[in-house]
Amino acid sequence: MSTESPTQRDFEELHTDVSHSPLWNADLAPTTIKERTWSTWNIAALWIGMSVVITTYTLAGGFIEAGMNWWQAMVTILLGNTIVLIPMILNAHAGTKYGVSFPVLSRAAFGTKGANIPAMLRAIVACGWFGIQTWIGGTAIDVLLGYMFPAWNAALSSVVLGVALHTWVAFFLFWGIQVFIILKGVEGIKYLETWSAPLLLIGGLVVLAWAAWRAGGLGRVLTESTTLQKQQNEFWTIFPGALTASVGYWATLSLNIPDFTRYARSQRSQMLGQALGLPLTMTAFAFIGVAVTSATVLIYGVAIPNPVDLMARFDNVLIILFATAVIFAAQLTTNMAANVVSPSNDFSNLNPRLISYVTGGLITAVIGILMMPWKLMSSMSAYIFTWLIGYSGLMGAIAGILICDYWVLRKRRLDLAGLFDPNGPYSYGNGVNWRAVVALVVSIAPVVPGFIRAATTPNGQVSNPTFLDHLYTYAWFVTFGLGFVIYYALSRDSKGDSLNATHG
Repeated sequence: MSTESPTQRDFEELHTDVSHSPLWNADLAPTTIKERTWSTWNIAALWIGMSVVITTYTLAGGFIEAGMNWWQAMVTILLGNTIVLIPMILNAHAGTKYGVSFPVLSRAAFGTKGANIPAMLRAIVACGWFGIQTWIGGTAIDVLLGYMFPAWNAALSSVVLGVALHTWVAFFLFWGIQVFIILKGVEGIKYLETWSAPLLLIGGLVVLAWAAWRAGGLGRVLTESTTLQKQQNEFWTIFPGALTASVGYWATLSLNIPDFTRYARSQRSQMLGQALGLPLTMTAFAFIGVAVTSATVLIYGVAIPNPVDLMARFDNVLIILFATAVIFAAQLTTNMAANVVSPSNDFSNLNPRLISYVTGGLITAVIGILMMPWKLMSSMSAYIFTWLIGYSGLMGAIAGILICDYWVLRKRRLDLAGLFDPNGPYSYGNGVNWRAVVALVVSIAPVVPGFIRAATTPNGQVSNPTFLDHLYTYAWFVTFGLGFVIYYALSRDSKGDSLNATHG
């Protein structure tokens, strides 16, 4: 039983009734101290649940395909997740202290109306991720049904948009299960993550042990990992993009982590829980992915990077059921936490009176389909060099602005009631802080040409990179630094506006 308890230093609580405000609804309201119950284990389990997922399993394999060896890929992933942990903990602080979600916190820097800019940018990325994870979970269900019911594939063999009808049915089945959970609200996510985390860890260890046993030992497996290399690029030519992709993987959560830490028992619980749950779990599960994929070369004579495809190789229904349960839990826990909570709050922030958390979650589920996740996952190179690096540029700029605003300019002081006042200290006159908007646009501009080139190049890797292409490979770092510096330069001499507001 945890002995953690909140302290006055950790928490501020809203004592003013702001329920009449058009910026308020019950889902966006700051949590009360009684509602802040998440322990270190709850936070760590959240990260275990989000990290143990198929896209983590395949991430290092993408780096090895580009030319890295297995240990270089592991170091890159560990370093990237350690780096992104820093803004994660910094942005989490305000959530824990004031009980506010990401879009409400964004009002301090961007304005009561301007906060919708970073909120919508974050929401659209989450919708894309929701679609990706739902697609992968649906394909796992498709494999299971195809094995248990041989007529499944034959009866639904028609092809729609290049995909078999039975795969579409499984996709929408998994999508419907998630919609059902969305209707249950956010508190259920804590229990979902806490109970799923042990299953996910055990599942990963079981498949690693099986692969090492069948392939003749872990040492032999790792030696075989060189067969996964499809290109022979030098390490230092791949490293910048791979590191940025590793940071970009969780750059989204580094923004909206207050959506979860607003329920934390203390600053200690959120910091320790994240430190224990994120970097090591990401690296460990990525290692399992590389090891098992390498083992499949020895076992089957061909690399099988997707665990769903590996599952289809077994002929024991109990093994397939267990594997499906693990994959199902992995996709479900990640999607419910990483890709539903934030956009639900973000869409709700557009019009708190009309859009609740549940309504925002349903909007997320629909847009996730419209973003065509089967296209986003068409190749690992496009996934890494276009999707992950591309959106990291947006997320980095927003993170730099928020951290500068909260930690440097405001020194961790907020007017809690003012965050819900459309004419209050964070209204900036017209509801938008032009300084934050200018900082956002200017900081993103240098990486846009590189993104366009990557997005229009097959597999996302430009053959003759220019200076702007090289700049793009550092997208998150470039935009974070520029966002922080530009916003500080524009705001440090501001007088008589919300930058002087304190908590109350």
